[in-house]
Amino acid sequence: MCRLFGLSAAPARVRATFWLLDASDSLVRQSRRNPDGTGLGTFDVDGQPRVQKQPIAAYRDEEFAREAKECESATFLAHVRYASTGATTAVNTHPFTQHGRLFAHNGVIGGLDRLDAELGEYRELVGGDTDSERLFALVTKYADERGGDVAAAIAAAAGWVADNLPVYAINFILTTPDQLWALRYPETHELFVLERAAGGTRGSRHLEQASGAGRIRARSGDLAARPAVTVASECMDEDPNWQPIPPGVLVHVGPDLAVTYRTVLDHPPRHRLTIDDLDTRAAASQTTR
Repeated sequence: MCRLFGLSAAPARVRATFWLLDASDSLVRQSRRNPDGTGLGTFDVDGQPRVQKQPIAAYRDEEFAREAKECESATFLAHVRYASTGATTAVNTHPFTQHGRLFAHNGVIGGLDRLDAELGEYRELVGGDTDSERLFALVTKYADERGGDVAAAIAAAAGWVADNLPVYAINFILTTPDQLWALRYPETHELFVLERAAGGTRGSRHLEQASGAGRIRARSGDLAARPAVTVASECMDEDPNWQPIPPGVLVHVGPDLAVTYRTVLDHPPRHRLTIDDLDTRAAASQTTR
């Protein structure tokens, strides 16, 4: 299953170090059951998105997988990909960039021809062949139609997909230089949020978070003295304040770290997919490994 990780320390820019595909067992062993790509997205001081990503499985590029990725940003977005739709190429590797925003997704959407028709000229934003990048383009289209209102665009895009396309899951995180949005829909895969005080539960500890599956690890000494909000596919540390995002709820982390929760979908997908409806590759990508 793809792993999502988003972090905001806005309005502060903080330094953080990320390891993608970090695991206690052999890198070769764990990467052979894992990635079709890894990526990390940040924003520079001018608000321009910066993405480091690699489409090749880690056992073919151990240096990239082991290398610490040090960066400074107010928001961060990391993703480890199990391909369900689209080839293992750089253009299909998350996060994606459109109109100054970053996006990463976990799930499967069908009916891509119909989605392409709904995108119209916005199909030109899609450089690869994934359902994920198409979903992002739909959010971008609806945001443009709504004067840049990202929350309204996400609600409209998720609603259109839920009502018109076969859906297994559309968990995703979208970031800008100082904001973060996360949606879980439906209940297929979990997504968690942690509002972390400066120093964590001890009041003086740096941030040290790692997925139990050993796919993503993040560390920030700056967050010993600053608060932050994390969204992830699994609880990343021992903090007892991790909360599951309810299905259909959109979480927004504002420029001042204010967190809001809004139900944008209160019904199941009209054309709901089960794991048995997926082809072998897609089904394998959606299992927890």
